[in-house]
Amino acid sequence: MPLSQPAVVVIGAGQAGLAMSRCLSERDIEHIVLDRGEVAQRWRSHGWDSLRLLTPNWMTRLPGFKYTGDDPDGFMSVADLVTFLDTYAARSRTPILKGTTVQRVDAMGHGFRVQSTRGVWHPRAVVIATGFTERPFVPAISRDLTPAVLQLVPANYRNPSQLPQGGVLVVGASSTGVQLADEIQQAGRQVTLAVGRHTRLPRRYRGRDILWWLDRLGVLKADRASVHDINVSRHQPSLQLVGRADHASLDLRMLHRRGVRVTGRVRGIDGARVYFDDDLVATTAAADIKMAETLGRIDTFIAKTGFDAARRQPFEPTWPLAVGARASLDLQAAGIATVIWATGYRRAYPWLRVPVLDAGGEILHDGGVTPVSGLYVLGLNFQRRRHSSFIDGVGSDAFELADHISGVLGRQRVA
Repeated sequence: MPLSQPAVVVIGAGQAGLAMSRCLSERDIEHIVLDRGEVAQRWRSHGWDSLRLLTPNWMTRLPGFKYTGDDPDGFMSVADLVTFLDTYAARSRTPILKGTTVQRVDAMGHGFRVQSTRGVWHPRAVVIATGFTERPFVPAISRDLTPAVLQLVPANYRNPSQLPQGGVLVVGASSTGVQLADEIQQAGRQVTLAVGRHTRLPRRYRGRDILWWLDRLGVLKADRASVHDINVSRHQPSLQLVGRADHASLDLRMLHRRGVRVTGRVRGIDGARVYFDDDLVATTAAADIKMAETLGRIDTFIAKTGFDAARRQPFEPTWPLAVGARASLDLQAAGIATVIWATGYRRAYPWLRVPVLDAGGEILHDGGVTPVSGLYVLGLNFQRRRHSSFIDGVGSDAFELADHISGVLGRQRVA
C-alpha cells in the first residue's frame, strides 16, 4: 500500500499528465502521477528516427514553462521534446511514480479505487491523461494479407534500412503517412501511397508558418460552441503537415513528382492482392477545397487588417493527379514486401471499470468532465478547443479541469 493517499491520481506522465499536475500543484491539491514507464514514455518509444514535431518551437509551451531556445520557428526532434518534458517535470516537482502500471480503476463511495503494480490508492478524483494517440489502429482487413508481406505500424518503424528489400505500400496520407512515404521513396524504395481523408495545408503561407496564421486568426483556440457538430469536428483527419529544417511543405503533388504512386483508399485484401476505392478524385478535391477556404480566410484577414505579408502564392490543386488511379494491385507481382498502416490511433481502457465508455470504447465527456463525478479525461482531440490534443493546447484544458476538480473536492469536504 502507498504510504499516503492523495486527493487526485493522474494516470499518464506525458504532456497532458504533466500539465495537469502543474495546475493541481498551483491549487495546493495533493496528487500523484502514475506512468507505466518514464516521463513522455510514448514519445520515447513511438517515434521513428527522423520524426520531428509538426508544431514550431514557439508553440511548445505548457503551464508555467515554454521553449526559450534560439530557434523558435524550428521543429523539435523527439529527443529534444523528451528533454523538454523531463525538465518541465523536474522544475514543476511533479510527484511521479514511474514504472507503475494501472491495473484497475473502480468507483467506490465518494471516490475511486486505483489498483496498480505498485499499490492501491483511494483518491477522490482521477484524471485519465493517457493521450489521444495511445494505440495504433490497424483495420481488420489486414488479417487477409499474405504472411509473405511484412506489416508494420509507425510505432514500430525506425528508418528505411530496417525494411526488407522491395517496395512499400503506405496506407494513410495524413502527417505520418506522407512523411514515411517521402522518406522511404527517397531511400530508393518504390512507394505506393493509399490515400484516405486528409487535411491538406502548406507549411508556410505568405511568409509565415501556417500555424502562426491559424493561431492569429483564433482557429486553434476555437471552442466547442463555435462548431456545428462537435463529434464531427473531433473526427476530422489530422493535418497533412511536416516539420523540417527547410520549412518545406509536403503534399500528394510533391510526392507524385518524386515518384510515389498514389491510389485511393484500401477497401479490401485477398492474399497478395489489394483493392482500392475509386474515391481518390473526390478525396483530394475535398482536401483542396478545404485548404482553399482556409487560405482565403487568411487572405481576407490580411486585406482587412493591412497586415504586412508576402504576396499570395498560386494554388495548385491535387485532384488532377488522381484521375485514372489503379483499382487493385498484386503486391508480390509489384515487388512490394512491406505494408505500413499509418491509419491513425485508437484509445483503449481495459483497466477502467467505471461506466463512462460509449459503444466504440471512447470515454464519454463534456470538455473532459465525465458523467461520473470526480472522473476526468485530458488530452483528447478537440476536448475543449480545436488544439486540445496539441502540446500548446493541453495546458488551458488542464487549467480549467483543475478548477473543476478544486470545486468538487471542496464540495466533498463541506459534505
